[in-house]
This record gives sequence, C-alpha cells and structure tokens, in this order.
Amino acid sequence: MYHFFVDKSQIHPASITITGPDVNHIKNVLRMKPGEQVLISNREDRDYLCRLTEISADAVEAEILEEREETTELPAKIWLFQGLPKSDKMELIIQKAVELGAYQIVPVATKRAVVKLDKKKEEAKLKRWNAISESAAKQSKRLIIPETAPVMSFGEALAFVKDFDSKCIPYECASGMDSVKQFVSQTGPGQKIAVFIGPEGGFEEAEIERAREAGVVPVSLGKRILRTETAGMALLSVLAFHLEGGL
Repeated sequence: MYHFFVDKSQIHPASITITGPDVNHIKNVLRMKPGEQVLISNREDRDYLCRLTEISADAVEAEILEEREETTELPAKIWLFQGLPKSDKMELIIQKAVELGAYQIVPVATKRAVVKLDKKKEEAKLKRWNAISESAAKQSKRLIIPETAPVMSFGEALAFVKDFDSKCIPYECASGMDSVKQFVSQTGPGQKIAVFIGPEGGFEEAEIERAREAGVVPVSLGKRILRTETAGMALLSVLAFHLEGGL
C-alpha cells in the first residue's frame, strides 16, 4: 500500500486533501484511480487508512476509512551525528538510519572528513538527502519524515547534545563490549539519544577527548573495525531492538 504524508491542516473530519508533488506522483507516475486505498500520515502521531475519491490536476481527495494510533516510531528519539563520508555513502546512511528509526540525521564536519561542502553544494546535498529521507520514511511506514539537518562542526554537535539523556561515540580504542552493553542498557523510553559516528578516517584522539569532556561515552562495537556506513547501522539496530523490548 502506498504511503503519503500531509500537514494537519490538510486533514478534515472525514477526508484528507493531498496537494503538492504527491499529486503528480499519484496521478501520472502511479496512475492510481478513485477507489484505491492509501496510507496517509500526519507527520506526528497518526496514520489514516484512506480511499481515494477524486483526483484532479492540483489535488487528490481521500475518504478516511480508519484512524490508527499505533505508532511505528521508537519510544525514544535518536539523533545520528554522522561524520561526512566520501562519494554517495551519506545517501545509503540516511536511507538505512530512517528505516531503523532515527529521529534526525546530522552531518558533521570532523578533522579527518575528506568531504568539504561550500554553501551552494550543501544546499543541493540537503535537498537530495531530505528527499531520500522522505522516500525511506514512506517505504518503512514511519509516522514522521526524519530531517537531515544542515552540516555542523564537531564542536557545534557537542554543544547541541549538552542536555541529551544518553550519548555515545563508537571508538576502536574503547575497551571491551561491556561499554556498549552498559550504554544500551541505560537508554529508555522518552530519552533523547545521541550517536556519533566518525568518517572513513575515524575520529582524532583529541576529538574523543573533547567528546568525553562533553559527557559523550566512548564505546566499542567489537573486535572488527567497521566502515563508517556500517557502524551507525550496527548501533542503531541494537538500540532499536532494546527500545522496542527485544533485549
């Protein structure tokens, strides 16, 4: 079943009006017809099972069949602070982070990050990255579209998480798996959780020290060195499993 997002202002007592780019997608790409069912989310806390009733050039009308309160969101909000990777790896990272339940993805400029984005390139990248997030949110039946935020410096990111409940930074020199076990066990519903992932070259030792001073806990992800596009996914998977009662 196809999934779309609308603002609350588009939701009426018995129907929902879809506008914007999704109209063309429904009409000319998917070639949907009145009578077909879709899932529509309000970007916050509700899903609606709907039946298309009218498709015009600039709007799609849908009758509400059922309102669903059961959420697909994690009970805690996880921010993924991702050191800027090379090539198109960020696209894969965003897609999988959204599927795994991340609340927001924040690209971070670190010392060893090879990629440097000027303002024009950053604007183009953000547009692309947020389109990927929306697509992944639709595919995975998220209630929200996680935002990919503008690039932060490492110092800005540490300041941003000052009041977070739990925050960690996977580091190859962290000792033993007990560190990550302890971190995960202390996370819970309602928390704001920060996960810092380095770029291909990892974090400099000075950055790890700055993170420690800011209350970010270094953790180990095992004896093997994971690629930047793998490390965040590994930790997000464990956190999601724990938060949803699997651990």
